[in-house]
Formats: sequence, structure tokens, C-alpha cells
Amino acid sequence: MLATDIAGPRVLLVEDDLRLAELVSMLLVDEGYRVETASDGQRGLHHGLTEEFEVMIIDRGLPVLEGLDLLRVLRERAVTTPVLVLTARGAVADRVAGLDAGAEDYLVKPFEIAEFLARVRALHRRHLAVAASIPIGARALVLANRTVTDPRDANDEVTLSERECGLLAILARSPRQVFTRAQLLELVFDRADTIGTVDTYVHYLRRKLGREVIDTVRGIGYQLGRR
Repeated sequence: MLATDIAGPRVLLVEDDLRLAELVSMLLVDEGYRVETASDGQRGLHHGLTEEFEVMIIDRGLPVLEGLDLLRVLRERAVTTPVLVLTARGAVADRVAGLDAGAEDYLVKPFEIAEFLARVRALHRRHLAVAASIPIGARALVLANRTVTDPRDANDEVTLSERECGLLAILARSPRQVFTRAQLLELVFDRADTIGTVDTYVHYLRRKLGREVIDTVRGIGYQLGRR
């Protein structure tokens, strides 16, 4: 597993060819991306379900969990991050299978570097367009100004703090996923914070938006409200 420390959009690369993974990672890092790599489908699934990425690049012939099976599970768990399938399988039937499984794009190896980077940029732009607003039941979380609005009522607008917005965004991007307090602490808050900080900000969000906005899953943690 390789993670870079530079600032920039996050990319998950799931590729079992270690030399190719290293090459692709270097290309992406040079373009300003932060790259997390996984060498099998199961590790890729763990990263995809527990972390936030702007783009995912997934090989098909992966050990443990095949690439398209990985992709299907991500989509079933409501992970909407744009995916580029990068594979040696270039038949029309293979391309159709990849797109039907939920991929936004499909690129066959060997590939031209310029084309590969252009496709990643396109997927990143797509992510930014989708991520600008996240559904919260009948309302929407607008990330640009950290507000929750109701399109049915122009006067219904609630402003959130940066931490409230971050917590709600994590839950809303994966509405079927139950997050533990430890996961939310790592994804949203600072290292100096404690588990109790998560509970405090859940309370703040419920006070502003109603108790139904976040469900407590007893013995596990929290998920976006399902009502």
C-alpha cells in the first residue's frame, strides 16, 4: 500500500501488477494527485468503503475479489465515486460488462499516458460536479457554502459549521453504510479529539436539522437517517 503526503485530489488505485501500480502512481503524483494503492480487491473494497476519494482506478483481474465484483459492491453500498476500469481485456463484451457494473470509463492496457491522464481529469471534474450538492432526504447539503436547503421551501436554509458539514457529508455520501465512531473520528476530526466529539457533533446536527437526520445503530455507530 502506498499513500502520498502531498495535498491534492485523492485517487484509489487497485492494481495487482506492482510495477504498473508504481508507474501509474508516479504519473498521478506528478499531476498533483494523492494516491492510495491496493494490490487485491478485498483491500481495495476496504479503502473504498471507509475513505473518501475523488476518482477510483480498478483493474479487472484482481486476486481475492475480481475487479467488477469490487465495483458492484461499491455501487451497492452507494459509493458514487467515478471509476475508471483499467484492464488488458479490450473486447466489446468486456467493455460493456465494465460499464454495466457501474464504471464511468474503461481503458485498455497498454494505454497512452496522455489519454490516461485526460480520462482521470475528466472523472475528477465529474466528481466535483456531483459532489457540489449531496441529497439529505428531501433536502440537499450544499458544500460550497455549508448549508442544508429544501428545494420545496426557499426560506428553509440551515448553515452548518465546518465540522458539522464534514460529518454530515461523510454520512450522506454513503447513506447505506453504518460508520463506527472511530471511523468518523478519523475521517472528520483532529487527532486531539476524542470519541465523545463525534457524539457531540451528531447532537449539534440533530438540533439544527431534526433527530431523524442521523440514525443511531446500537452497538455500532451512526448512519444517515433513513426516514
